[in-house]
Amino acid sequence: MDFAFTEQQELMRRTLHELLNRVCPPEYAMACDEKGEAPVEAYKALAKDGWIGVCVPEEYGGMGGDAIDLAIVLETAGMHYIDLATMIFRNYCYGCDAILESGTEAQKKEIVPATVKGDIFFAFSLTEPDAGSDAAAIITRADREGDAFRITGTKNFTSGMPIATHILIATRTDNSGAKHEGITNFILPAGAKGIDWKKLKWLGHRAMGTCEVHYDGVEAREEDVLGVVGEGWGGLMAYLTSERLCLSAARTGAAAAALQLALDHAKERKQFGRPIGKFQAVSHMLTEMHMLVDTARLQVYRFAWLVSQGKAGRIEAATLKLYAGEAYKKVADLGLQVMGGYGYSGEFAMERHYRDARLATIGAGTSEVQRNIIAKSLGL
Repeated sequence: MDFAFTEQQELMRRTLHELLNRVCPPEYAMACDEKGEAPVEAYKALAKDGWIGVCVPEEYGGMGGDAIDLAIVLETAGMHYIDLATMIFRNYCYGCDAILESGTEAQKKEIVPATVKGDIFFAFSLTEPDAGSDAAAIITRADREGDAFRITGTKNFTSGMPIATHILIATRTDNSGAKHEGITNFILPAGAKGIDWKKLKWLGHRAMGTCEVHYDGVEAREEDVLGVVGEGWGGLMAYLTSERLCLSAARTGAAAAALQLALDHAKERKQFGRPIGKFQAVSHMLTEMHMLVDTARLQVYRFAWLVSQGKAGRIEAATLKLYAGEAYKKVADLGLQVMGGYGYSGEFAMERHYRDARLATIGAGTSEVQRNIIAKSLGL
């Protein structure tokens, strides 16, 4: 068992940190959060240097790296600003990985290189008012009309719409079978006629741009289908496995940043004549935060290795998502406690971590759903 990064991966980490220090300093992240605006400038700088395509084959404009390289990029970006990391995740996962997994050669050549360059931005439309944890219960329709389809329905919690150029949407094209059957995925232009959206007010992740989207007879062509008509559920499961790795790596990076904030504060803040970190009550909180971050990081890179070996399964994906999400939530809570009133203040990044981390156990599959998946995989 080798837990070391290669020399090239260590260089990647250092180079990416240096770039992010320049293009995504703390005041930039704070401004994006306050304005509710996506960190497009920082993202474009990453795209210019090829980081969006770290795990994309060279023939489609990427670096040709593996899942471990991808995890390094997402964890590093998460340390600087988690909403920048979620932008990378969203465009890699739904704009590159999904198309490389299920797309036609024409779709791969047209969309993937442009996404790597930062010219295309994706939103993912899956969740509906009555289809959240039960994702297969979607009712948004795609009715065939000759050589085209008409898409009608409402999607909740579609992130990235304010800047999206393309949407990956899951629809129902057949109601005759089980709910996991008859699902078809499409890639639509975000500005297509019949698409209307409104941005939702969000407790955290304010720069992510999460929206309610209405589709009113939106036309989709045969060439807009991603994968096979009626067989989209398998594709969704593959994309969501990639999502587990990306989000968990980003959240682990953010948790590491929260730990560092609390640690720095505990060393500098003095009460009763000594730094507060010297008090056992505070030092134990910091110790627990370290344990959570360290274990989450091990989970991330173990799963990335499994993905690179083609061995990642459903139980491993659920375990990673569950642990990394719960760890970030706990780390942010403890970090705020260590910093006290300073952590509760919007003048410090810990307050943002506390808000952002709350989504980690809800979005992209609740912690309860992950526990159900694990229990089922254990034969319970």
